[in-house]
Amino acid sequence: MRKLFLALLLMSSSVVFAQTKDEQSVIAAVDKLKNAMVSGERNALQEVAASDLSYGHSGGKIEDKATFVESIASGKSDFVTIDLKNQTVKITGKTAIVRHELHATTNDGGKAGEVHLGIMLVWQKQGKEWKLLARQAYKLPH
Repeated sequence: MRKLFLALLLMSSSVVFAQTKDEQSVIAAVDKLKNAMVSGERNALQEVAASDLSYGHSGGKIEDKATFVESIASGKSDFVTIDLKNQTVKITGKTAIVRHELHATTNDGGKAGEVHLGIMLVWQKQGKEWKLLARQAYKLPH
C-alpha cells in the first residue's frame, strides 16, 4: 500500500512540474476567476475579464463583461462554493482553452441550490496577463 501511495504521489508531482510557465499562469488566472466569483468582489471580477468578454450560460443566456460583473457583484448570481474537476489546459500562441467541470453551491436570490456544469473557457494573453475572453457552460449528463 505504501508503494502504491508513493507511486501515485510521484506521478502527481511530476504532472505539476511538467507544466509550462504559461500553463501555470493560465491555471492561476482560472483560480483568480474562481475566487472572484465566490467573493463577488467587483474589482476582482473586472480585472480578470477581457473588455470583449462573451459569457455563456448553460441555459443559453449570453452576458457581456458589464452584465457578468454586475450579476455576480450584486449577488443576483451568488456562488457560495466552487469546486473545479478534471481540468485541462491547451495553449496556442496567445490563446488558451481551459475545460473543466464546475460543481458549485449557490444562493441565487436567497434560494440555496447546486450546479454541476461542463465549462469551456477561452483566455487571451493581453500584455503579461491572461484575460477571460469567452466562457460557455453546458449541462453535464446525469
